[in-house]
Amino acid sequence: MPPPKTTPSIQSRVREMRHEPTEAEARLWSQLRAHRTNGIHFRRQHPMGPYIVDFCAVQSKLIIEVDGSGHLEQEEYDHQRTEFLEMNGYRVLRFWNNEVMGDVETVMGVILEMLERTTPP
Repeated sequence: MPPPKTTPSIQSRVREMRHEPTEAEARLWSQLRAHRTNGIHFRRQHPMGPYIVDFCAVQSKLIIEVDGSGHLEQEEYDHQRTEFLEMNGYRVLRFWNNEVMGDVETVMGVILEMLERTTPP
């Protein structure tokens, strides 16, 4: 079952966020959009019900979140958000900004491994 539709205000925020990615999001997006993911298409700043996820491979039901230090103070919110996404059939991978910035190749390796396990034949 697809997640509930989003609101016009969320759609507006999506457009803003696509134009102002964090440095880590931009770095990971350069890897994901370069089709280094076995042909799996990712969307960035994708609305999912009341939330906006950093990256989403709809076909593979995989969401990738890149978290900064602000997420240390919003653990409960992130937990609720992950529960919502998982209830809608998605798997969620989370990486810290410093992981993406320090070793994007390892991050991509984890993503590719997850894609191999989640992508339907």
